[in-house]
Amino acid sequence: MVMNILSSVAVAASMMVATPEKDQDPSMNIVEVAVSAGSFNTLVAAVQAAGLVETLSGEGPFTVFAPTDEAFAQIPEDQLNALLADKEALTAVLTYHVVAGKVMAEDVVKLTSAETVNGQSVDIQVMDGKVMVDGAEVITADVEASNGVIHIINKVILPDM
Repeated sequence: MVMNILSSVAVAASMMVATPEKDQDPSMNIVEVAVSAGSFNTLVAAVQAAGLVETLSGEGPFTVFAPTDEAFAQIPEDQLNALLADKEALTAVLTYHVVAGKVMAEDVVKLTSAETVNGQSVDIQVMDGKVMVDGAEVITADVEASNGVIHIINKVILPDM
């Protein structure tokens, strides 16, 4: 499975990334939106490995700061393999990307931090017209789903471990 994930990451990093549109079918849940986009293969595989599919497909609402396959490709292969093999650490990282409630971009820009589902807070800054979450840039905001909203980010953010 890890080799399949890494192959997906390598392919995604070498080609243009497809991202879900803001006008994505709002009847799909967060996991369905991520799967249909085709640019979150590593994130979806990680969510499956951590056993979080049912949760993120549930009622919510959730706000997910979703790293693309290109974002995961920035993590050295050995570190990514170790993370994917450690369910506890993987769950901590993934839940650090999720905020309870539906927080649209117009509200995110008013915040300086937000508490994540894992209990730690992410820092939020607006710099030069760009929204940054723990140093990751929001590259697409407000992708709506039936159970929340996705803000696409360009790197994987990590909690204190």
